[in-house]
Amino acid sequence: MVKVKTMNTTTNNPPFSETDAKAIDHCNSLLRGEISAVETYGQAIDKFSEEPEVVILKAIRDDHRRAVTYLTDRIHGLHGLADTSSGAWGATTKAIQATANFFGEDSAIRSLEQGEELGQQAYESAINDPDLDEETRLIVRDRLLPMVNQHITRLQTLTESLSQ
Repeated sequence: MVKVKTMNTTTNNPPFSETDAKAIDHCNSLLRGEISAVETYGQAIDKFSEEPEVVILKAIRDDHRRAVTYLTDRIHGLHGLADTSSGAWGATTKAIQATANFFGEDSAIRSLEQGEELGQQAYESAINDPDLDEETRLIVRDRLLPMVNQHITRLQTLTESLSQ
């Protein structure tokens, strides 16, 4: 059985189907990852605050903020409650990024790239899940996955420029 936080039952919102409940769960899982990404990029931005790379990192962080909005809006559209924190995953990724930041710029960027690759895998998994509703699948496929693919390319380019 799928456990989903629902909106206030005193509203006139119709109950949601099992398909909607699964979509809400998927979106909340992806949302926690995006919230974690915003937090993690904040740490990296602090590390690179005086470097030209900070512009790229801020742009990627802003994309993750947009992803948070897309997912939150979708959850609300399904009459669910959106998570507001990154949870245990966020604590783990922040600790990993703090360690990578300690070891230098190259390590910090590689850590961000690995996080993006995990996000890419999560989005691809969501797209391929037969239980995911079509509207959520389209948001992931057409908006979120292309964004993360672009992030990976930008971070790879950044890594190459740092190692020269």
